[in-house]
Amino acid sequence: MADDRRPRYARVLLKLSGEALMGPQSYGIDIETVERMAADVVDAVRRGTQMCLVIGGGNIFRGLAGAAKGIERATADYMGMLATVMNALAVQAVLERMGVPTRVQSAIPMETVCEPYIRRRAIRHMEKGRVVIFAAGTGNPFFTTDTAAALRAVEMNCQAMLKGTQVDGVYSADPKKVTSAERFEALSYHDVLARDLKVMDASAVSLARENRIPIIVFSIHDQGSLPAVLAGQGRSTIIEERT
Repeated sequence: MADDRRPRYARVLLKLSGEALMGPQSYGIDIETVERMAADVVDAVRRGTQMCLVIGGGNIFRGLAGAAKGIERATADYMGMLATVMNALAVQAVLERMGVPTRVQSAIPMETVCEPYIRRRAIRHMEKGRVVIFAAGTGNPFFTTDTAAALRAVEMNCQAMLKGTQVDGVYSADPKKVTSAERFEALSYHDVLARDLKVMDASAVSLARENRIPIIVFSIHDQGSLPAVLAGQGRSTIIEERT
């Protein structure tokens, strides 16, 4: 990517699934994969974008799966929240090794390992060039990390919410299973909700819609894709209010 590209967004939230951290593994955290994704975050920060992240926990524990196996749903969701803290600490360690100061803030207080979530402090961290990773979802069961990402994007006054996925945008069906799936360059929030496109859960999309925060969906596995998307280039799908 040419060095003269400038980001079009001053502050964004990046949402990553826990599965994105697994790489070729079937469970856990693949450090090489985390390093590759972290390199894009470092690039974006050094180009002037203030960054915050929300990371899922499905690579370690998924609340719905635990509930299906007999664990009480609220308890299973809390277990999933703790998994997101583990992922956040792993990403923090890699980012700081790459020279970018990082803070983890958890919606479930655990001062021994990270800060509690404090909105004004998080904003100040980003203003000072630090990456803030929000862990433990909203701190409440029955809410997904997608909803937590939309909530934090609103609270942080982000100009966009980026969803790093396994594919390069939004499709009408899973392109890995349906070869004829249609890819969209742009969609409205209404389109996503009405067509039940599996981008983010409905609560997250509705919250972004109410606060007019565009959602940009791109492939997190393509090196350099994050800085490119922030510069208004690269391959992605943008979800926003359309007339």
